[in-house]
Amino acid sequence: MEPGSDDFLPPPECPVFEPSWAEFRDPLGYIAKIRPIAEKSGICKIRPPADWQPPFAVEVDNFRFTPRIQRLNELEAQTRVKLNYLDQIAKFWEIQGSSLKIPNVERRILDLYSLSKIVVEEGGYEAICKDRRWARVAQRLNYPPGKNIGSLLRSHYERIVYPYEMYQSGANLVCNTRPFDNEEKDKEYKPHSIPLRQSVQPSKFNSYGRRAKRLQPDPEPTEEDIEKNPELKKLQIYGAGPKMMGLGLMAKDKTLRKKDKEGPECPPTVVVKEESGGDMKVESASPKTFIESKEELSHSPEPCTKMTMRLRRNHSNAQFIESYVCRMCSRGDEDDKLLLCDGCDDNYHIFCLLPPLPEIPKGVWRCPKCVMAECKRPPEAFGFEQATREYTLQSFGEMADSFKADYFNMPVHMVPTELVEKEFWRLVNSIEEDVTVEYGADIHSKEFGSGFPVSDSKRHLTPEEEEYATSGWNLNVMPVLEQSVLCHINADISGMKVPWLYVGMVFSAFCWHIEDHWSYSINYLHWGEPKTWYGVPSLAAEHLEEVMKKLTPELFDSQPDLLHQLVTLMNPNTLMSHGVPVVRTNQCAGEFVITFPRAYHSGFNQGYNFAEAVNFCTADWLPAGRQCIEHYRRLRRYCVFSHEELICKMAACPEKLDLNLAAAVHKEMFIMVQEERRLRKALLEKGITEAEREAFELLPDDERQCIKCKTTCFLSALACYDCPDGLVCLSHINDLCKCSSSRQYLRYRYTLDELPAMLHKLKVRAESFDTWANKVRVALEVEDGRKRSLEELRALESEARERRFPNSELLQRLKSCLSEAEACVSQALGLVSGQEAGPHRVAGPQMTLAELQAFLDQMNNLPCAMHQIGDVKGILEQVEAYQAEAREALASLPSSPGLLQSLLERGRQLGVEVPEAQQLQRQVEQARWLDEVKRTLAPSARRGTLAVMRGLLVAGASVAPSSAVDKARAELQELLTIAERWEEKAHLCLEARQKHPPATLEAIIHEAENIPVHLPNIQALKEALAKARAWIADVDEIQNGDHYPCLDDLEGLVAVGRDLPVGLEELRQLELQVLTAHSWREKASKTFLKKNSCYTLLEVLCPCADAGSDSTKRSRWMEKELGLYKSDTELLGLSAQDLRDPGSVIVAFKEGEQKEKEGILQLRRTNSAKPSPLASSTTASSATSICVCGQVPAGVGALQCDLCQDWFHGRCVSVPRLLSSPRPSPTSPPLLAWWEWDTKFLCPLCMRSRRPRLETILALLVALQRLPVRLPEGEALQCLTERAISWQGRARQALASEDVTALLGRLAELRQRLQAEPRPEEPPTYPSAPASDPLREGSGKDMPKVQGLLENGDSVTSPEKVAPGEGSGKRDLELLSSLLPQLTGPMLELPEATRAPLEELMLEGDLLEVTLDENHSIWQLLQAGQPPDLERIRTLLELEKAERHGSRARGRALERRRRRKVDRGGEGDDPVREELEPKRVRSSGPEAEEAQEAQEEEELEEEAVAEGPAQPLPSTGSPSTQGSQDGLEPAPEASSGPSAPFSILTPQLHVPCPQQPPQQQS
Repeated sequence: MEPGSDDFLPPPECPVFEPSWAEFRDPLGYIAKIRPIAEKSGICKIRPPADWQPPFAVEVDNFRFTPRIQRLNELEAQTRVKLNYLDQIAKFWEIQGSSLKIPNVERRILDLYSLSKIVVEEGGYEAICKDRRWARVAQRLNYPPGKNIGSLLRSHYERIVYPYEMYQSGANLVCNTRPFDNEEKDKEYKPHSIPLRQSVQPSKFNSYGRRAKRLQPDPEPTEEDIEKNPELKKLQIYGAGPKMMGLGLMAKDKTLRKKDKEGPECPPTVVVKEESGGDMKVESASPKTFIESKEELSHSPEPCTKMTMRLRRNHSNAQFIESYVCRMCSRGDEDDKLLLCDGCDDNYHIFCLLPPLPEIPKGVWRCPKCVMAECKRPPEAFGFEQATREYTLQSFGEMADSFKADYFNMPVHMVPTELVEKEFWRLVNSIEEDVTVEYGADIHSKEFGSGFPVSDSKRHLTPEEEEYATSGWNLNVMPVLEQSVLCHINADISGMKVPWLYVGMVFSAFCWHIEDHWSYSINYLHWGEPKTWYGVPSLAAEHLEEVMKKLTPELFDSQPDLLHQLVTLMNPNTLMSHGVPVVRTNQCAGEFVITFPRAYHSGFNQGYNFAEAVNFCTADWLPAGRQCIEHYRRLRRYCVFSHEELICKMAACPEKLDLNLAAAVHKEMFIMVQEERRLRKALLEKGITEAEREAFELLPDDERQCIKCKTTCFLSALACYDCPDGLVCLSHINDLCKCSSSRQYLRYRYTLDELPAMLHKLKVRAESFDTWANKVRVALEVEDGRKRSLEELRALESEARERRFPNSELLQRLKSCLSEAEACVSQALGLVSGQEAGPHRVAGPQMTLAELQAFLDQMNNLPCAMHQIGDVKGILEQVEAYQAEAREALASLPSSPGLLQSLLERGRQLGVEVPEAQQLQRQVEQARWLDEVKRTLAPSARRGTLAVMRGLLVAGASVAPSSAVDKARAELQELLTIAERWEEKAHLCLEARQKHPPATLEAIIHEAENIPVHLPNIQALKEALAKARAWIADVDEIQNGDHYPCLDDLEGLVAVGRDLPVGLEELRQLELQVLTAHSWREKASKTFLKKNSCYTLLEVLCPCADAGSDSTKRSRWMEKELGLYKSDTELLGLSAQDLRDPGSVIVAFKEGEQKEKEGILQLRRTNSAKPSPLASSTTASSATSICVCGQVPAGVGALQCDLCQDWFHGRCVSVPRLLSSPRPSPTSPPLLAWWEWDTKFLCPLCMRSRRPRLETILALLVALQRLPVRLPEGEALQCLTERAISWQGRARQALASEDVTALLGRLAELRQRLQAEPRPEEPPTYPSAPASDPLREGSGKDMPKVQGLLENGDSVTSPEKVAPGEGSGKRDLELLSSLLPQLTGPMLELPEATRAPLEELMLEGDLLEVTLDENHSIWQLLQAGQPPDLERIRTLLELEKAERHGSRARGRALERRRRRKVDRGGEGDDPVREELEPKRVRSSGPEAEEAQEAQEEEELEEEAVAEGPAQPLPSTGSPSTQGSQDGLEPAPEASSGPSAPFSILTPQLHVPCPQQPPQQQS
């Protein structure tokens, strides 16, 4: 039994070779080198060098092919035998009217073939039954013991196999025609119809067959023909071999037999004849005979099983009577029980059959002879059928990859090769699994293009392709290499000289075979998945054939040359179990596989791949090729080419042959000539004397083939005049024809005299090497005592090259000798020419004295004569004389340096290294070193560097030792140590953190001056000291100038002084001055600049000279916001140098004041002309106001600046808050004094700073006077202060005028009247006052109600209740909203003469970045002289509501964040950071996150404080309410003089109010 698939054990691996590049360049030479090892395995694998990667040259788009179809279980020999056997049994039961059903035993299909074989081997059915050995049969079938399986096998055998075996043995037995009716669980067997499928002709696309058309069999009926013809369809023979081959049965005319309603159609008849030997033979009849012999069956109206109903026409009466006779009893009675065979028309009584039949069977019935003849029909030859679909490489690859991925259920590249191998052999051995694959095999490269680049005229090759096109490993080149035999065959033999291409898929296989003519083969896998190979060495080829014939004799009986057809596999484990040595390998892409002569090989593909293969033959193949022809002669197999013709063609031109090939051809030619003489002698002895010359090479192969053994004749053949159609080789002269010997004649190619002449030429060519080798041996070994000249040796080497002698050891010795001699001559000439050149000789490596002596000995030992030997001897004598002279000079030291130097020069000119020359050289170097040290240490010499000193010390270590050298080295070392110590001291001074005073450095430098060495650190210290002195001089100059020094100059001096490595007393003083100036500037910045201000301090202190240009002012402010504007002095028009002159600053400031006033007036005119955003008809235009956010302010929420008259969004700027207006108290005016409400709004473009009070500024000026440094900001502050005091004086003068004093008095009376109204206990609340309120008309009748409302509304105006209470703040805002309809005005009548000066003063006061009480007084007076601005008040109330809501949310968020930080230890991100960022300036960079968070917390805290009751801060939105921290009293100078009335009013007019939230101050 063959092993199961699970038991498959991979054979051992074949040899794998990896040639070097040198070996790889000679393909056939390398193969010959590895042949002793690889031939023992039959196949081997070669991996080229890694960078040998030929491009794939096939035109993929044009490559189309039709593959072969392979059914795997039909490939394996033993499996095919089983399938043939099952087909025969199926055919037998089909004839009986039943279909074969194969039973299952122990969950596997019963192997009927093995059961039959074992029964025969055990003695037959009767013997097994008699001895009760069915259990042993079950054991041999690998069934487990017990379970009564033997009885079950017996039952199946008796039911299925035994009837068939009885028919096979010729017994006249009629079996049960329905043995499978009750076996429902058995599997019905469907015959494979192997002959039907396999009789397909070769592809019509492939016109390059190895054989001539004579090899193609006559056309047979195709499957399509049989499907169309029901008569042919019933004549299918179920066995191996092409369909219908040899049967020759033709379909009868359809009129001969018609179907009847009751019975089926009778099949055609097979004529059975009994020959004398008793064997039955099935003959095929011609159509004519067939019709004539069966004419009596035509038009039969009755079922064909009823013989009595069939009338035989056109027969004599005797024949008619004879046809009614039973073949068993020879009687014709009881014709109603006569049974007519549907195959041969013989008659049988149903009771004469064994066993007898009870009745006439229905349907088709055949007699025992017909059944036996049909089942014994030998199977026809097996072959592959061709697919019907044509593929491209892409479509075939898609199909192949899809099949493999689906079969293994995983990606194709992940399937292990071991798994594919086990599964392949499992499928091959399986009877029940029919897996079909396709294989694009034997595709001709001439038609479709080789995978390697080919040099032809079709297309231009690149240099890389050209290299691979000429490579010996290119399969188009290898068969025609010079050492190859096939290059001498002119024809392009497809597959041998011209490569074939193979496109494989998984499981596609190539079966066991050897190459045609037992040649070598080489296969290259271009790309794709591996190809698995199995190989058997040539020594075991016959053993493999014997094993396969022994195991499957049925196949070889019908097809003796089965192994030559490439259609049969056998499991390698089966072969190995019978002693056949098998090896395996996986050929991967880019690898070669070589098969050796007569080495059987097979294999399969692991997946989609593309390979190319070709044959080649070398000299060592010739004996195997001759043996192959003899083997073919015994098998009567056609040859691909004539071996004799090949040998003679090579012998005709021996000079073109490689020497090894010539020797091999000579041996083959000698054997061939001896055999030809023997055969022709036998011909003469037979009496054939006629002969004629024939150029056989000009005849087609099919016209010169032996009709007996099919060998292609070339040297000679026997022909007959009377039988011109055939000839025989001289080995079969008795098989030509029956004609007389006198009619037969010899056809020959060469006479027996010409053949020895050709043999002699081969011998001369083969032996020419021996003659040449003798000459070389005598020359190299000087056997005759005469040394040859170089010219003679070169001639011998040239002869070997011209006559293409093999690369033998002798040739290598000759080449080596020539190379060595030429090298000696060249070296000798170099020595001589070097001496002649003298001092001008080119410097190079010199030969030592020992080497010179060895060189002379080498020249003397060479087997060739060289006249340069004398020159070399002369040089050696000169060197020896020089050596003696040098020794004498060295012995008399100290010699003069001049003598030593001259001796040294002479030694150099010799071109040879003398030991004494080295000693002379050391003495000369010592003298030079001492001289250099002396010059370096001389007092008058230039100071050397430390590197020079160290170099001298290092050089002194290598000179020849002496007392003078030791003394000089000690002096150098001492000097170097001192210099390094001082250099280190200077380095410490330069690098130390504690700087030394200039005096210390001067002392160090002075002491180092005495050392005669250049010290870099001392020099750097000198330079630093010089810079320090210059710095001190600069400081003295700047401190003693006419003015205080500028801060910039001091900062520059401090930066330079800090970089100097010198301790400077003045530096600390300067640093203190700079620090004090920075401290003052920081304090001034905090006083003036808002948080996150976009302005610098200097810009705030200076007048805005370009205030008249709204676009310029706005763009400059936006640039400041974005950080794009950097200049502090651009508005004053001063350069950095001008700022150092106080006069320039004052003049520029005065000019700026005037420009600022003119500019703001121009801006007011421009902005007043713009449409109001509160109007319903407002549209965007070029003259429309633009808010700081870049949008057009429109609708409710827009505010107009009181200074520049431009409009802004209330939410984008800081606005005054009404709840911060003067709170009521027992002495305060009522809330209905609306002219005192804080409604004044200045935009951020006009109000650039915090506007501190004048008292604060005066304190800054006092601090400035104490500074010994000048700052531009200080001078600007002085100018600003002078401007503010000047304005204050003019304002007080205006307020003290008679008219203005009267107006102020009237306002005071009005306030007193409102204050004097009584307040009820339970005041009512009014959500809003009616429009007809008498207060509008100036009546005081309802004043008590109002006063009561104000008192009850203390929670609205009292800061103690405003901030903490959320509900009260909301009620306060609602209360203020309800009072709006009650407000009336104007309260005063201001004449134009009074109003104009006050408005001009108000304009100038608003331009000042200083808070003055007079400014607010003027503003209140002007407010009282006009109606109340209800739209602005309403807008401010709405904004304050929204702001208070946001403030509460931010307060809660701040508290939550603080709590979270406490819980997390102060870490974590702020979830409300984005909400708390300033509206117009937000930090977007990650580096600003921490600073931003701290800033937000500070703002929130300040905001909380601002809304709290403790310390109300000044509002940035109203410049007149600042001053709660500075006190409510007026300035000292305001207590006397004409401004007394003003001083009385100031406590009532100026009440502090809380600061605006920080987020609105930016």
